[in-house]
Amino acid sequence: MSDEKKFFKLRRFNLIMGFLHLIQGIVMIVFSNDTTYPIFTNFLSFNMESFALEPVPELLYELRFGPAVAVFLLLSAIAHFYLSTIGYDRYVKNLKKGMNPVRFYEYALSSSLMIVLIGLLVGLWDLGVLILMFGINASMNLFGIMMEYHNQYTEKTNWAGFIYGSFAGIIPWIVIFIQFYGSIASSDAKPPEFVYAIIPTIFVFFNIFAVNMVLQYKKVGKWADYLFGERVYIILSLAAKTVLAWQIFVGTLAPV
Repeated sequence: MSDEKKFFKLRRFNLIMGFLHLIQGIVMIVFSNDTTYPIFTNFLSFNMESFALEPVPELLYELRFGPAVAVFLLLSAIAHFYLSTIGYDRYVKNLKKGMNPVRFYEYALSSSLMIVLIGLLVGLWDLGVLILMFGINASMNLFGIMMEYHNQYTEKTNWAGFIYGSFAGIIPWIVIFIQFYGSIASSDAKPPEFVYAIIPTIFVFFNIFAVNMVLQYKKVGKWADYLFGERVYIILSLAAKTVLAWQIFVGTLAPV
C-alpha cells in the first residue's frame, strides 16, 4: 500500500474517531445526572485557642461530574477533527518525521483531566493536589513530544524523554493508590465499588501507551511502520476514554 493511501485511510480513521468521541461527550452532557464532587482549599489560619497555624478546609467549588467527563471526550474529538481537516497537511508532514505533537498536546489536557477525576473519586479533593496531579501528568505527555522530536536527529534511540516521562507519569498514580488504600483500610467511608474497577483498568491503559511507544522505537513487527503505532495510539485513546466515561456513568452519573 502506498504511503498516500495509508495517510488517507488514517485521515478517515481520525474523522470516525472524532465522531465517536463527540457522540459520547454529548451523551454525557445530556443524560448525566447532577452528581458533583467538592474541591476544597486548605489555607492556613491562626488558631487563637491553640496559638498555632492550622489549615482550614473551605469549599471552593462543586464540580459537576457529567460535563467534566464530557470535556475529556470532547477534547479528543476536537483533536481528531483538526487532524482530519485543517491540520491534515501538517499532520502528514509530522508523521513522515516520526512524530505527532498534536497527539501529546491533546493527551496533556484530556488524560490529565482523567487523572484529576479519578483523584476526586478516591477523595483527593484539595485544589493544590489536583493542580499538581494535572500538571505532572501533563508533563509526562510533553516529554512524549520531546522523545519524538529529539529522535528525529539521532541514529540510536535516545530514551531520556521516555524515562523522564515515565517518572513523571507514575507520580499521580502513587498518590491515587496511597489515597485509595488509606480509604479502604482506615475508615468505613470506602470509595464506591465502581472505583475498584476504574483504578486498575485505567492504570493498565495508561501503561499500554508507554508499551506502544517502546514497540515503535524498537520497531517490533508491525510497529516498524510508524503509522501502525499511530493507529494503535488512536485506538487506545478511544478505549481508555470510553471505559472511564462509562464506568463513571454507570457508577454515579446514570439517571435514577
